[in-house]
Amino acid sequence: MNPIQVIAFDADDTLWVNEPFFQETERKLCALLEDYLPHHTVSQELFKTQIQNLPLYGYGVKSFILSMIETSLEVSEKTISLEVIEKIIALGKEMLQKPIELLDGVEEVLQTLHGRYRLVVATKGDLLDQERKLMKSGLAHYFHHIEIMSDKRESDYQKLLKHLDIAPEEFLMIGNSLKSDVLPVLAIGGHGFHIPYHTTWAYEHIEHTIEHPHFQSFSSLREILNLLT
Repeated sequence: MNPIQVIAFDADDTLWVNEPFFQETERKLCALLEDYLPHHTVSQELFKTQIQNLPLYGYGVKSFILSMIETSLEVSEKTISLEVIEKIIALGKEMLQKPIELLDGVEEVLQTLHGRYRLVVATKGDLLDQERKLMKSGLAHYFHHIEIMSDKRESDYQKLLKHLDIAPEEFLMIGNSLKSDVLPVLAIGGHGFHIPYHTTWAYEHIEHTIEHPHFQSFSSLREILNLLT
């Protein structure tokens, strides 16, 4: 690990809780629409709508709200009441006001690594929402740079490395998503650490295992200190 100069952390479900709030809201949406379709079918329709909307809306709560409204119109064949639409909007606003719950070991790890490496947040999602969460988290002072990305493709990471003025082999990305946090970074010559979270959005799942000299998986964030300190 000697070449590593910059360590980037994903935010949602790596630094703080995120996906459980989406799943909780999805269950509430299914309950609102249960007169039209069974819960599992509403979930399937919502997921399909989200994926279709990603190129237009990107990631994050605001995109999720629009997809929930669109799904409600589809499953109800546009007969959904304004009252239900208002409830869906209220669910979205509730998500945007959730308190920040740091994951276990996060502050300890950042305190230990701060000063030894340049630390970066590299996360995707809505700019305003992610800035709000970072401010509320109390973690911003640990980071040299904050990068809120519209997506996490190879080209997005290459832009980040150019901005940081480092070579790929000097870059380590840590996150809970193999698809977004690890595979693109390995593809451009960087290092990737996977810290699984107990629940992950279906879109982030991959079906194959990863075998790569620059890849490691850990059961907890604290474990990375054994290699990095």
